[in-house]
Amino acid sequence: MKLHRDRIPFLDVEVTALRVEELLGVLGGFLADGGTRLVVGHNLHSVTLLHSRPEFRALYERSDVILPDGAPVAMLWGRAHGRTTRREAMAYRLGSTDWLPGLGRVPGLERIAVIGAGAEANAKAVDRLRAIVPGAEVAGRAGEDWDTAQEDAAVAWLGEFRPQLVLLGLGMPLQESVLWRRRAQLPPAVYAAVGGAIEQLGGVQKLAPRWLGRLGLEWAWRLLLHPGKVAYRVFGEPWVLLGLLLRKRFSRL
Repeated sequence: MKLHRDRIPFLDVEVTALRVEELLGVLGGFLADGGTRLVVGHNLHSVTLLHSRPEFRALYERSDVILPDGAPVAMLWGRAHGRTTRREAMAYRLGSTDWLPGLGRVPGLERIAVIGAGAEANAKAVDRLRAIVPGAEVAGRAGEDWDTAQEDAAVAWLGEFRPQLVLLGLGMPLQESVLWRRRAQLPPAVYAAVGGAIEQLGGVQKLAPRWLGRLGLEWAWRLLLHPGKVAYRVFGEPWVLLGLLLRKRFSRL
């Protein structure tokens, strides 16, 4: 199953524009086909990493679904592809917490692995997924203090468990680095890089009100709750990205 991608000219990246139900249908198709699939998302942080880290770009180029996860990415995509209003563009903005609650509507989903977050958040996310996908076998491994030994153990565990869907929430870019480094050792499954969604799914990290997301102001909520972690991404990284994009554009002249 090959999905169409749309280019966002200014950001010089590609995304797979899907709504929730469309993505759930795609996941069902992936499960039926078997094999390894990658689902990732684009926000300004990932766009910056794509333009500055070759291995990050290589992973995204091999990914099957690249969701517009981030208001600026969704709105710039909408402007480039005929979605003339904010509402039209934001309908295609899909963060992990937008589609994870719908996993019960994915046909044939029976085994889910959850890797990431602290032990408490991981256990709560596993319990939540068992309620979302009744009858599915859901198992998890915490991701705090991630190191080579934990990574080796997680890869071995996945090989024994043989999940159909792996939710990898180690934070960006660690989760993407793991997927790239271990790509030859991982068992066939759909691998979704979900960032902090495991903590949110488990109720440990509070979700922003949905109306803030629709307005593209979810960053303000995260900045309020985690200023030390988010401030650079909000105030510093956009300038880094702009510099990378300008340098790339001028190098083509």
